[in-house]
Amino acid sequence: MWSRRPPECSNHFTNEQPLTRAVARTWRGKTTPDEMRNDAMNSIDDITPNQARLRSTPKSRSVHIGDIRVSYVHDGWIQLHPTLWLPNSSTDYWADHPQYLDDDGYLRAGMGGLLVETPTGTVLIDAGFGPRQMTADPDTPRFGAITGGSFLDSLTALGVRPAQIDVLAFTHLHLDHIGWVSAPDPTTGQPPFAHARVVMTAAEWDHGTSDEHGPFEETMKALEPRLELVSDGSEFSPGITLRSAPGHSAGHAVYEIASNGQRLIAFGDLFHSPVQIAKPHWPAQPDIDTERSTQSRHAILQRLTQDNTLGFGIHFADVTFGRVVVREHGCAVGSPSLPTRHRARGKGPPPNK
Repeated sequence: MWSRRPPECSNHFTNEQPLTRAVARTWRGKTTPDEMRNDAMNSIDDITPNQARLRSTPKSRSVHIGDIRVSYVHDGWIQLHPTLWLPNSSTDYWADHPQYLDDDGYLRAGMGGLLVETPTGTVLIDAGFGPRQMTADPDTPRFGAITGGSFLDSLTALGVRPAQIDVLAFTHLHLDHIGWVSAPDPTTGQPPFAHARVVMTAAEWDHGTSDEHGPFEETMKALEPRLELVSDGSEFSPGITLRSAPGHSAGHAVYEIASNGQRLIAFGDLFHSPVQIAKPHWPAQPDIDTERSTQSRHAILQRLTQDNTLGFGIHFADVTFGRVVVREHGCAVGSPSLPTRHRARGKGPPPNK
């Protein structure tokens, strides 16, 4: 089912239009086949997902992009202080948008990865936080509680064993995306993905190996023997293309998964909350270059508003899969809906994110 553009809107929005114009963008989360089928029947004012899910711990879910099954692999969650994490926001903004905040007043961000099962192989994009838990610490006020460790169980629930992963691709090398690179599988005592080919940008590898920005040394050593540095626009695996999107980190990447005319964009940490879809000029506090991260958000938003395109927000609470709806002059312009299926499902420093 398609969301149709009313005739009077035909000249108000095109895919080539810059997203700096005064348009309203909303993240429309997807969960059930009925939601997907009935999407075209939603009124313009009824384009937000179930509000409880905006602040809930995410569940592992799957969508099909043509012949490719794509699944969120849940590992854990982290509480983010809203005004410290998004410093351009205000306490008044969050008072007006309490649906995004959990009972402790934090943004509830998921942590995990994206499983991509194609006819020719299996790719995992990002590798969670790892088996660690942390309580809120006044010395790191931008974080609340953090918990990880469900990643391998989530993979099992999706019917996939770690040994079946052919490629391990990274959006970037912050700690909540590399946790299971060196963490041992409890059943074997060995890192679960030590066999997989590793993909990232050259700029991210250089960024990750620097003294200032690098993660754990053992992680980098574990990745290096299998490393393949991929350039912008490269289809490194059939149906999966890396696109450079720097700013959050020096070599941050997004991944486009395409099959049979359908597409999903996994945008990593360009966006940490659905509110940034409408506020792309709001950088996150850890962004190393806020100007470039803002440019990257605008560029990816333009791709997300194209027809037949879904997005994947790894930190979007329990609305990880969705589409960007653009409203301008009272019009709603959307992408086609795709069927969604609901799947069953340590100590250390806080993640850079």
